[in-house]
Amino acid sequence: MSADGPRGVLRPGWAAEVGDYAIAGGWTERGEALVVGDTAGGVYAFDGKSGATTWAKHGAHEGGVLALAMHPRRHAFATAGQDGRILVWSAAEGQVSQAIEVGSDWVENVAWSPDGQWLAASCSRQVYTYGADGAQVWRSPDHPSTVSAVAWSGVEELATACYGRVAFFDASTGEPRQKFEWQGSLVSMVLSPDGDIVACGSQDNTVHFWRRSTEEDSMMSGYPAKPSALAFDDTGTLLATGGGQAVTVWSFRGKGPEGTRPGVLDVHVEPVSTLAFAPGATRLASGARDGGVVVWSLRKNGHGGAQGAAVVEGAVAEVYWRPDGRALAALDAWGGVTTWRIGR
Repeated sequence: MSADGPRGVLRPGWAAEVGDYAIAGGWTERGEALVVGDTAGGVYAFDGKSGATTWAKHGAHEGGVLALAMHPRRHAFATAGQDGRILVWSAAEGQVSQAIEVGSDWVENVAWSPDGQWLAASCSRQVYTYGADGAQVWRSPDHPSTVSAVAWSGVEELATACYGRVAFFDASTGEPRQKFEWQGSLVSMVLSPDGDIVACGSQDNTVHFWRRSTEEDSMMSGYPAKPSALAFDDTGTLLATGGGQAVTVWSFRGKGPEGTRPGVLDVHVEPVSTLAFAPGATRLASGARDGGVVVWSLRKNGHGGAQGAAVVEGAVAEVYWRPDGRALAALDAWGGVTTWRIGR
């Protein structure tokens, strides 16, 4: 990939820096601000149009930020860190409205329910949910291993992944609803928008998925590395997967993806680290350890080509589409925060 500057649909936007590895972030609901957490424990907010620093809080999490989740309906977000805490923030002022002491271990995952009424977090082998007031609603029993991922299936269920299984819990009571077992370490998880398909990347370099309605399972193999990056499009038809230098896109149209040939998007020269579909579109953004960011245009069968590309200084940690799909942000290992406007 070339470092000559952005090309194609990626047009220069603004750039900023945080204090350390920019590990997690997100846009506010209308794109007024981009918030970012780093591995030094800092939390920052940048003006969505200019990139000017709105506020910065250093050392918010002792040991570093591990996860960040934007509230779906309010100008707020939550961060989780190595200090065993969750902080709920005002995105506008940078004030902490709630500080939740979860446990003595790292809080590695945090996620709001789609209606913003519940906040879920994982700490070691357990999952916790909290209400709007920050009070604990329920705590799960120990999972077989450290929980690697959490995701909401609508507003009624919470899904978790760990070594050997995916489990679904009732959102309000924590009662188990469904469980799928797999003899392997599941390192990533994504749910289709309708909640019927759950896909997981495995330590054995495969993607395993289940259809909840039938409880049938299937597996995609042949990846050169563990698929830690997964993303569904808004329709639940296309599943993009990392697991090497190429992005592999599977189509769930008809009887797929079993017995079909996936789309293979091959531009990056080092492994893909993050994937994100644009809202309401078949545009896919990928970031990789080579610092490359690529925007792809996909067809319904998962095949497609690059529409634009750019290179940032460090390995790409995450990419985030602005909610209107007209801008893209990338966070990198050197503390860089880079945005681009999206051309037609």
